Amino acid sequence: MKNVQGFPEEMIPTISEQYMYFQQGRNILESERTVDDWSAKQTYIALGNMLTAAAMIGIDSTPMEGFNTGQLTALLEEEGLLEGGAYAPSVLAAFGYRKADPKRPKTRKPMEHATIWA
Repeated sequence: MKNVQGFPEEMIPTISEQYMYFQQGRNILESERTVDDWSAKQTYIALGNMLTAAAMIGIDSTPMEGFNTGQLTALLEEEGLLEGGAYAPSVLAAFGYRKADPKRPKTRKPMEHATIWA
């Protein structure tokens, strides 16, 4: 908080207390599983922004799940990218340019069949 966000030393205990209040109020600290689940949800926020930003500048992208977490973790650790276990993979994203345009356009349900305005 001090080095990255630039908070004054005297504010850190108060901010830490607020973070703890937030986490306890949502049962995030209940178990390692709840911490992992909450952390994964947070990565999806960043993932959505990355995919949208890529699309806005003409880069194709796709999220990926179902990868072998153990093998990926071992590879990333081998490369020194997980800071000694401080981080773990939860989702992957691939970015690139398509080789050819799709043969047919995407199909979508009409807005009135998918949306209810109240």
